[in-house]
Amino acid sequence: MFIHPQFDPVAISIGPLAIRWYGLMYLFAFAAAWVLATYRARQPESGWKVEEISDLVFYCALGVILGGRLGYALFYNFAYYVEHPLQVFYVWTGGMSFHGGLIGVLIAMLVFARKTGRVFLQVGDFVAPLCGIGIAAVRFSNFINQELWGRVTDLPIGMVFPLAGPEARHPSQLYEVLLEGIVLFIIVWIYTNNKRPLGKPSGLFLIIYGISRFGVEFVREPDAHLGPVALGWMTMGQLLTLPMIFIGVLLFAGVFSKAAKR
Repeated sequence: MFIHPQFDPVAISIGPLAIRWYGLMYLFAFAAAWVLATYRARQPESGWKVEEISDLVFYCALGVILGGRLGYALFYNFAYYVEHPLQVFYVWTGGMSFHGGLIGVLIAMLVFARKTGRVFLQVGDFVAPLCGIGIAAVRFSNFINQELWGRVTDLPIGMVFPLAGPEARHPSQLYEVLLEGIVLFIIVWIYTNNKRPLGKPSGLFLIIYGISRFGVEFVREPDAHLGPVALGWMTMGQLLTLPMIFIGVLLFAGVFSKAAKR
């Protein structure tokens, strides 16, 4: 059994100014995406210009922040935010949804594709291998903050999160760092080192993230105010992940590629 190190969630404090690890990890995620995208754009026959990357990352960053916040309000705490609508904009209070952020990024990529005259899936395939490092960073900030912890366990890998009580729990945030972040990044990055059919990189990303998230949800503590939302056991995270896996399989199978080229 392990004990959480109880990191200070504030990374830097200067007088009244407090910079939190959570915010820094988002900045790191966007910076990592920019560096990786720039590297890929410089490769021969990439079909991308380095000058395009800043706009792409900016659009996607807006999508992550706005979509993540609105998705959290819609999917995880709708009743509360209906009564307190202005608090949707209180991003400093925490509460972000990956699936909401994904929807935001999809909208951002659609806008970018139309602006640059690209096919939507071309943008999606370029973005897919850039995301894993950022996902890992944000999940690690969840671990630092002692949030989104796992269910109680008696396994040796269990960890006591003081904010969650004295019981040992699955360090589910670290599982997500590994599976949804590092493993996802390695597989999709290597897969996209060679030119692939349109839609397959996007499909692979959705499949790997979807399966990883669905599996981790079995050992992650559900939101107390939600609990299981379907079939007496399925969490909101699992429910929202099912469409990702389904669409990912269709993309990887090439179902949408011909239509997308038209």
